[in-house]
Amino acid sequence: MTAAIVLEREPRELPGMRPLLDQCPGDPNLCFQCGKCTAGCPVSDRMDMTPTQVVHAVRLGQRDRVLASRSVWLCISCHTCSTRCPQGVDPAGIMDAARIEIQRGALPAAVPLVAAFHRKAMKSIRRHGRLFELGVIAGLKMSGSGLTRDMGLGMKLVRKGKIGFFPSFGRSRPVKQILRRSGAPAAPAPRPGSDTP
Repeated sequence: MTAAIVLEREPRELPGMRPLLDQCPGDPNLCFQCGKCTAGCPVSDRMDMTPTQVVHAVRLGQRDRVLASRSVWLCISCHTCSTRCPQGVDPAGIMDAARIEIQRGALPAAVPLVAAFHRKAMKSIRRHGRLFELGVIAGLKMSGSGLTRDMGLGMKLVRKGKIGFFPSFGRSRPVKQILRRSGAPAAPAPRPGSDTP
């Protein structure tokens, strides 16, 4: 006979956590720190806080610690952690919610280049209806992230047809309608000196 572990308790009201928790699917208080999320994460070895530690920090109300973490920006959103959780906690959703809070101006991004990429990628998707890779790369390079550093790799991608010189506008209208209906806010401007590479 197998007994299921069910942790039911009233979520604590933690000061300053409500904006973050309102965006998180699932209840972080159900986590019993089994570590399956961290064991499945392909980038946990690069993070300063593992997915298990991020969930625990949320449970403890350590909002600023979570928002200042590099892990929020290094998460690749593969959702392996959320899929593996036996309690239905969504660490990937917590990371997404933390990125949204940071982009709203809560704190500067711990990994500025990734934050700049997010901003430029969303701007490209809003403008063209899909990601225009060369435009995003050019935007990042022009903002100071090593103008010629990856030029050899970039030329190989162009020659193989993986990156086009011109954006595609064919499906921009449906994507723009979806973004408008979703209420997704326009990408905020970076805070001065915070996440500009």
